[in-house]
Amino acid sequence: MNLRARSVAGFSLVEITLALGVAAFCLIAVLGMLPVGLKTQQAGVGQTQANAIISQIVSDLRAAAHLPPGQQSKQFSLHPHNGGPWDPTPDTLFFTNEGNSEGSAITAASVYRATVSYILPPTETTSLADIKISWPARVDPATAVPAGSVETLVAINR
Repeated sequence: MNLRARSVAGFSLVEITLALGVAAFCLIAVLGMLPVGLKTQQAGVGQTQANAIISQIVSDLRAAAHLPPGQQSKQFSLHPHNGGPWDPTPDTLFFTNEGNSEGSAITAASVYRATVSYILPPTETTSLADIKISWPARVDPATAVPAGSVETLVAINR
C-alpha cells in the first residue's frame, strides 16, 4: 500500500504564520504613514484658504486704489494711503476657517491673521503691498512661529 497516494491540499502552520507576519509588517508601514498624510492634507487646506483670503484682499486693495484720497477700502476698511500721508503701519485683519472676515479684532472664531504692509510710499502709478497670512490667528508671527503661513508681494495699479 502506498500512503502517499492521497495528497492533502492546504497550507501548513508555518506558511500561514509567515504570511500573517508579512501582512502585519506591511500594515504597520501603511499606518505609520497615515499621520504624515493627514498633516500634509491639513497644511494644504490651510494654504488653499490663505490664498483665497489673499485674493480677496488684493481685490479690495485694487478697488480702493480708485477711491478719492483719504477713503478706506469698502470690504476690509484697509488704509491704502491713496493721496493722504503715507503711513507704513501695517493693517491686521482676522478671518474664520471659512474665509469670512472678522475685522481687525481677534475673536474666538478667528483662525487666520492677515497682515497687510505697505512697502514703499505710493506713486501716481503703483504702490506695493506685502500680504502675509498666518495661522492660527492667536499666534503672533512677530514673537512666535505660526503653524503655517503664506506671503505675497502685490503691485497695486493706480
